[in-house]
Amino acid sequence: MDSAAVFLLRVQDPAAARRTLGSLPVTAGTLWQEKPAFCVNVALTIQGLAALGLSQASLNSFPQDFASGAFSRCAEVGDIGPCSAEKWDYGLGQPGLHALVLLFAQSADVRDAQTALLRQTLVASGAWSEVTTLPGDVLPGSVAHFGYRDGFSQPTVDCALENPFPDKQPVAPAGEFLLGYPSQFDQFSYPVPVPDELGRNGSFMVLRILEQDCAAFDTLLNQSQERYGIDGELLAAKIMGRWRNGTPLSISPSSDSPVPPLATSDLNQYDYVPSDTIPDAFNDRRGLRCPIGAHMRRANPRSSTIAGDGGSRHRIVRRGIPYGPPYDSSKPNDGIKRGLLGLFIGVSIKDQFEFLMSEWMNGSAFAPGIYGTTDPILGNSAEGENTFVIPRDDSMHLVISHFPRLVTTRGSAYTFLPSITGLRFIANLP
Repeated sequence: MDSAAVFLLRVQDPAAARRTLGSLPVTAGTLWQEKPAFCVNVALTIQGLAALGLSQASLNSFPQDFASGAFSRCAEVGDIGPCSAEKWDYGLGQPGLHALVLLFAQSADVRDAQTALLRQTLVASGAWSEVTTLPGDVLPGSVAHFGYRDGFSQPTVDCALENPFPDKQPVAPAGEFLLGYPSQFDQFSYPVPVPDELGRNGSFMVLRILEQDCAAFDTLLNQSQERYGIDGELLAAKIMGRWRNGTPLSISPSSDSPVPPLATSDLNQYDYVPSDTIPDAFNDRRGLRCPIGAHMRRANPRSSTIAGDGGSRHRIVRRGIPYGPPYDSSKPNDGIKRGLLGLFIGVSIKDQFEFLMSEWMNGSAFAPGIYGTTDPILGNSAEGENTFVIPRDDSMHLVISHFPRLVTTRGSAYTFLPSITGLRFIANLP
C-alpha cells in the first residue's frame, strides 16, 4: 500500500482504551479476494499491556528482551553515539509509549480520511492520548530515499500466503513468525505468553525510525569516480548488493539492465555460492560480484559460509515506508527530515532482530573479509570510522575508509502484535 500512518499512543482511561481495541477495524490474516482500501493493526509495549490491566503473571510470561524495551537495549543493536536512546525523538528514549496503531492505505487521501476517523475513536473519546502520528508515503518510482527499489527479499513462510518475490532459500516455518508453532530450531517452539488466547498466534514487532542523510549519500556517489575510481552507480550497487532498480549484482555484476532482462519474479532467485537449490550460481565466496560486506549480503547471507548456525535461521519479515518528501539534490541542506519507518517482525526480538543487528549489521567476525567493518547502510560506528571494502580480482581491494554515516536511528520501540483473539481478550478484561 502506498501510504501509512503510525499512531504513537498512551493509555488515558484503561477501561475506555480496552473498549476501543475491541472496536477497531483490525485486519484479519486471511487471503484477500480484493485488496482493501486500508488495513489497521495494533501493537502494544509491555508498559501498554500493564496500563491496560494485564495481570502480573501474564506480564511476567513475556520474554525479557521485549519487556526491557528498545530504549534499554541500545547496546545490543548498536544504537550508540548519535543513535543512542537519549537522542531519540518523540520521547521514545524512555518507557512512556503504550501502543502503536498502524494504518496502511492505498492512497494518501484514504490514509488521511481514516487517520481522522481513528483519531476520533482513539483520542477524542479520551481513551488514549496521542504522542505523535508519523505519516509515510511511497515515493515516485516506488523507491526509498537513496533511490533503491525495496521489498524484494522476504521469507517464504510455510502457510497459504504466496511470496510475490519467491526465492530458493529454505521455506521458513510458521513458528518463526507466529507464537505457538514449531520454530526454525529443531524440536523447539518459543514460549507462548499466558493466557494462551492472548499469546498464541501473536508475534513481536520492532519499530525503527531511521533518518537518512540523502546529501551525504549523494555526495559519496558524485565524488566516487574522482576519489575512488569507481562509477557512482556501481558504488551504489556494491553498497547495497543490488543495482538501484533491484537487479542483483550476483546475477548481473556489470549492468543494471541484463540481456535478456530479468522478470520481476526472478529478482530474488539468486545465491552467493552454488547451493542445492541453485547449483549453477556463480561462486562469489570472495565477494567479487557482491561484496561480503554489502547491506543485502549481511542482512541475508543465504548460502554463504558464515559462523554459527547458517544464514537461514534468523530470517525476519520487514515492512517499511519512506517519510519526508523526495530529496532534491539542488537543495541539499533544506533541513527537512527524511527516512524510513521500518517494521521488523518475528517470534523473537532477541534471536531475530537483535541477532541480525548485533552480529550481522554491526559485527565483523561472522564472515571472512569484513573484519573491522560494519554494514554500510545500517551499521553504527564512531563518526567517520567505518570502512567499506570492495574486493577486486586483479588488483588491491578498494578500501573506502572514513565511510560516512548514512542512517541515524531517531527512535525505536519493542512491541507485541496480538492476534485478533488476543485483542478480544484484552478488550474483555474486567
